[in-house]
Amino acid sequence: MTERESPWKTGPRRETPEPRRDPAPPVRRERPPAVDHDATDAPQRERRDVELRIHGFNAVSAVFARRPQAIRKLYLLEARIPQLQPLLKWCVANRVGYRVVEEGDLHKLAASAHHEGIVADVLRAEPQPLTSWLRDLPEGPQCALWLDGVGNPHNLGAILRSAAHFGVAAVLLPKHSTLAMSGAAARVAEGAAEAVPFVRLGRDDNAIAQLHGAGFQLAATVVRGGSDLFKTKLPQRLVYVLGAEGEGMSGELTATCDLKLSIPGSGAVDSLNVSAACAVLLSRWASNSA
Repeated sequence: MTERESPWKTGPRRETPEPRRDPAPPVRRERPPAVDHDATDAPQRERRDVELRIHGFNAVSAVFARRPQAIRKLYLLEARIPQLQPLLKWCVANRVGYRVVEEGDLHKLAASAHHEGIVADVLRAEPQPLTSWLRDLPEGPQCALWLDGVGNPHNLGAILRSAAHFGVAAVLLPKHSTLAMSGAAARVAEGAAEAVPFVRLGRDDNAIAQLHGAGFQLAATVVRGGSDLFKTKLPQRLVYVLGAEGEGMSGELTATCDLKLSIPGSGAVDSLNVSAACAVLLSRWASNSA
């Protein structure tokens, strides 16, 4: 970055030598490529399948901390350079491109005003198969979340944040679920998207049999008609099954669960938002397993 020349003429002066410092990564001022939301060719679709554009300081920092090799491109505001020195130096050392852009450009790249000064293109973390996850799971108390129809990215992000806070082992995705990580979900999760793995299930009956074989019981979370969450002794290895807000869980899946739990309340509202309910459920499991 070149210094601007002063408009005031001054006489020559003797420079005081400064202590030697490690050079900062070069600042690259470029305009980002146009964001094409209507691309339909196969290469573009394939790239979207394997890459994810995320935004938010904690979301990007979490990827750098856990999966730096997944970072493919970085865009940032100049004001973020001091906080991102380790990441920028890593990008230079590993030949990963980054660009310093303007606020408006970052807004377009993130498709959000909540970018917090940084956007990154990263490789998606592929869901694990249930068999592999169960094989590597440590002994002792464990909790997982089975998401049946939950699709709102902000709910997913909030669920992941609570899951990371309470040490949930995984989020279980039904075989045909289209639920996937998004930039909005990653930002709301505040880094938790890297802490809680996704696990892809097979057929429901096979998945339930495998979970039972590993010592898990399944608890359907229902608005009414279930046992009082706060009066029920919970198993040490538990899968909470959460349904979509409004529609709830499928009746068939509810019938196959070992427990049915409800969160008692004042009755002033019909139910809690699914992400708020998840936080209550996980808090209860954590206190029960302590």
